[in-house]
Parts: sequence; C-alpha cells; structure tokens
Amino acid sequence: MTRRQFAFSLSAAAASTPLSNAAGSGEFFYRPAGAWAADFIPFFHDGRFRLFYLLDWRDREKHGEGTPWYQISTSDFVQFTEHGEMLPRGGSGEQDLCVFTGSAIQAAGRFHIFYTGHNPYFRKQDRPEQGIMHAVSDDLLHWRKIPAHTFFAPAAGYEPHDWRDPFVFYNDASGEYWMLAAARLRKGPSRRRGCTALCVSRDLEKWEVREPLWAPGLYFTHECPDLFRMGEWWYLVFSEFSDGLVTRYRMSRTLQGPWLSPAGDTFDGRAFYAAKTASDGRRRYLFGWNPTRTGARDDGGWNWGGNLVVHEVLQERDGSLSVRVPETVDRAFGRAAPVRFSSALGESRSGGGSLRVSAPGGFGCATAGALPPRCKLDVSVEFERNTRACGLMLRSSQDLEQAYYIRLEPGRNRLVFDSWPRRGDLPFAPELERPVALEPGRPVDLKVFVDGSVCVAYAAGRIAMNTRLYNLPEGDWGVFVQEGSARFHNARLSIFA
Repeated sequence: MTRRQFAFSLSAAAASTPLSNAAGSGEFFYRPAGAWAADFIPFFHDGRFRLFYLLDWRDREKHGEGTPWYQISTSDFVQFTEHGEMLPRGGSGEQDLCVFTGSAIQAAGRFHIFYTGHNPYFRKQDRPEQGIMHAVSDDLLHWRKIPAHTFFAPAAGYEPHDWRDPFVFYNDASGEYWMLAAARLRKGPSRRRGCTALCVSRDLEKWEVREPLWAPGLYFTHECPDLFRMGEWWYLVFSEFSDGLVTRYRMSRTLQGPWLSPAGDTFDGRAFYAAKTASDGRRRYLFGWNPTRTGARDDGGWNWGGNLVVHEVLQERDGSLSVRVPETVDRAFGRAAPVRFSSALGESRSGGGSLRVSAPGGFGCATAGALPPRCKLDVSVEFERNTRACGLMLRSSQDLEQAYYIRLEPGRNRLVFDSWPRRGDLPFAPELERPVALEPGRPVDLKVFVDGSVCVAYAAGRIAMNTRLYNLPEGDWGVFVQEGSARFHNARLSIFA
C-alpha cells in the first residue's frame, strides 16, 4: 500500500463526527473549517442526504494543489455529520490531480461514484486535461478508485479538454445505464459549442458515446448536468457561464426531447451555482453554493466555492419549477425577538399588526434596531398603485447613509439586491435580480436569512436570491418605500434556536 493510499483509507475510516450546523466553520450555511466548499453531489440513502463535495483550501503553500472530495450527511440541512475525505486528489502526474464533479449511484450490489479527473498539466503534454473516472464502495465511506475504467472524449466530434461532470442513472425504458456529461463539440462558434453528451453502458464499466442528449448551440458549456422526472415531465438541470453564471433547467415529456425552455429557466441568481438535485422520495431539493467574493468586499469578483445553500424544488401547474426554503431550515430560526419600528424618513403609521410607510415623491423608511449577525426576517409587503419600490433594509447605518436593500420593483416585476452607496452609475447590484409578478394590493411575502456574510432571500414562496454582505458587517434593519406607499404586515425577527 502506498503512502497516499494509506492516507485515503485512514481519513475515511476515522472521520465520522456528528456536528451541529455551527460546527466546522461555525456558520449556519455549511462550509468546512478552514476551507470552502464547491460543487455538492447529493445522494439520498437510509434516510439521510449524503453530500459529497469538492473541498478547496485556497492555500496551495500549506495544503498543496489539487481538489479532493469530502462528505457530510444530514437529514434536515441544519445539523450535519462530517465524514472526512472520500476521494483523495492524485499526484501531479495522475489524471485526477483535481477530483472534480460527478455523481453517485447504487447499482449491482454496491455504490459507485463517477467523477471528473482533471489535470491542468496534461494539456501541454498533448494529453486530455479531463477524463471520466470510476470509484466503488460497499459502505459510502471507503472508496476504491478503478483507473482502468477511465475514458475520454472521442476525438471525432468532441473537444478533448472538456469532458466532465458525469451524471449516471438507470434508464428503465432502455434497460441501460445512461451517463450525461458536460462537453464541447469540435465545430461551431466557439462560445456556442456546449452540449450535454450522452454515454450508455450495461455494466458501468464500458461506455458507448452516442449523439448528444442536448446540443442547442446556446452556451459555452453545460456544467454539472442533472436529470430527474417529476410527474409527466423530465427536467434537465445544468449550469452555464456564457450569458451569466447561473443554474438553469429545461423540460421535456420524453428523454428524446424536445427540451423546452420555460419563461423563467433559472432557480436563483448569480450567487448560486453548480446546483444539483436529490429527492428523499417525497420532496426534491436543490444543492448549490453561495460564492465568496475576492477580498471579502462587495465589489470583489465572485470566487469558485463558498457555503452550502439548499432550496426545495416545487412543480407548478404548467410543469415549470420554482423553489422555496426547506421547512427544516425555516423552523430552525424559531426564537422570536421583539420588533419595534421607529419612523425615520417619510410618514409612517402602525396599527392592527401592520405598518404603513408613505413617501409619494421620495424615500421613506422605518427602522427596528440592530440586525443580529445570524437571523431570519419575515414580512408581508402590500404596495399601493404607482409605487416605484419597497422592501427590507439590512445593516443600515443610523444616519441612513449606508444600507443593503432587498427591493421589490413593481414597474419591472422583479426582486433585486442593492446597496447604498454603490460603485458606478448602476441602478442596482449587477446580476442580482429575480423575476417576480407584482400587483398593487396583493401582498408579497419576503423571507430573508442572514448568516454573517451569507444572505438568502425568498419572495412569494417561489423565488430565491442569494447574495453576500461584506462591506457593512453590522447595522439596523427596517422597511422602506420609494415614491409611493406600502403596508408591511406581520414583520418578524427570528433567531437561530
């Protein structure tokens, strides 16, 4: 047994430590202590979600290069058990120096992981950077890699260095295992060659590459493909970085297509990526990560990896999908804190469990004291006709010169995240907007979770938006209206219990 193989077996066997959500990094939205989490690979087994993920130390000098897979498990997305390293990174001369995204499946009497082996040094050696690799386990904790099962993109038709993120499932109709992979065609405009490749096998060892499942000529790459059926519809989930770095989906009555684009084809905004789904047999959930920003600044570039965020997936009557906060996460913030509003700007009146703020030609707000570093805000917002904007203020300075805003904009039917002041001549924080139907007199429920720099907002029980809060580490919270009037019903502040 080599030294690296010994470390592999020891880490998997030794680490199975039950933790509260505040363990690890000490944050509610999970990340490992001293590191960051990217691309979660969910697998449900024996009443628990087993979440494999890519661990990023962001410290090559101390930890070396490459990316391993680690595992946590949970039944409620609030308390987690850490199981340690599952798939170690290879050496600089091995295909899987970086163990990148894949999928887990139970088949043929054991567990299988199909994953991406990525080595950036291979390109200069005229070898494929990426290959699809295989590992097996009898207990989900101890994994054995099978290098002989590695296979690469066919030279005819596909670019050699983009062949990753395998998603494997059993196709009952054909009696075969199907594998979807993120790939790029050799021909066509460079930024439109992305496709969802299709490979087929009967034994999970030898794979036949067939015509792509979906090659629309729209995106650079369809990363992290995921597929599931709900009712009469099949759903193809993927993440793209052409128009924007977001997780999207398509829907079809059959696996043969056509794959239709719904009116709203995203689950969240820019700050939620590489999301994949899993079901416990009753409900389906979407597992993605909220990225950090360079320099821990609001204007820093978005990074690869961050904190785990989970949405519950809902199917609408027309077959389209939406998301909401999981009930267990919502209930975890169960300790109510007193709420007392004070008028700050404009006219405000309270009564009957609601607060009316009016500022027909300007900006009005009411504040409710300090926002705890880890908390949940709930409020139902009912705006009047011709109101330009309204919503929640977060971490406002007492002089109102600085604040974050979760803002409803009726004229544009959207929810946006904003900050004041903001850099540049921009109407809101770029890439952080979500469509939502807004009508005068119809209340819209807002639910906002804050955990340090992580912020997750939900609107109307169907719309989600992740973001980060860096520049303003503390401040007050409140409600606001811009050029109009709105009522804020049943405002609640809740603390993690």
